[in-house]
Amino acid sequence: MTDLVKYEIDGNIATITFQNGKVNAMSPDHMQAINDALDKAEEAGAVVMLVGQPGIFSAGFDLKVFQNDAKEGVEMVTMGSTLCRRLQSFPTPVVGVCTGHSIAQGCFTLLSCDYRIGVDGPFQLGLNEVQIGMTMHQAGIEMARFRLTPSFFQRSVINAEMYDPATAVSAGFLDKIVPAEELMSAAKAEATRLAGLNLAAHKATKLKARAEQLEALDQAIATDHKSQMTALGG
Repeated sequence: MTDLVKYEIDGNIATITFQNGKVNAMSPDHMQAINDALDKAEEAGAVVMLVGQPGIFSAGFDLKVFQNDAKEGVEMVTMGSTLCRRLQSFPTPVVGVCTGHSIAQGCFTLLSCDYRIGVDGPFQLGLNEVQIGMTMHQAGIEMARFRLTPSFFQRSVINAEMYDPATAVSAGFLDKIVPAEELMSAAKAEATRLAGLNLAAHKATKLKARAEQLEALDQAIATDHKSQMTALGG
């Protein structure tokens, strides 16, 4: 794998650790590295753990891409949404291990995992698009609608409210939080439990339960790309 992610496999659990700079910015190269690692995990039939660095899961998209080339920015957003769509339909369970702050595309990634465990501490999670002057893309709205409670959906998408880890559990960004010293052992325990499922039944049930969501996400990704490129004259 590239140095943007670290891929390790232990038995039937594959750990994909994000390591793209100080904030794990999800650049196109970083997301390609994640996809490459997912390819290896899928080939192995392994349960996946997506893990950040201490203090940061991901601060979201690499904003320099937007600043340097608007069309490349559109393609980056499409790539991020498509990655999330892949996670939501991944054939084996995916555990998101939130090691600290998680913002925007970092949170969309968590929303797309089957189980999300986070570290307790002075961290912030949320969707800050409106705060920084970006209109939320339709795929992002669909992903938030999919996992957040109705009240927190409104507060997160429209009001760009940020949350501490405990409130992020109430909102639906995370399923559980634990102290830092317990995070990796608790995540590994959950991944081990999930690996004990009948994985064929897991896959079939996941796809059945999420059929409407996946269809809505497919439509949203196509709509976002077309409308954003049209706005740029592309």
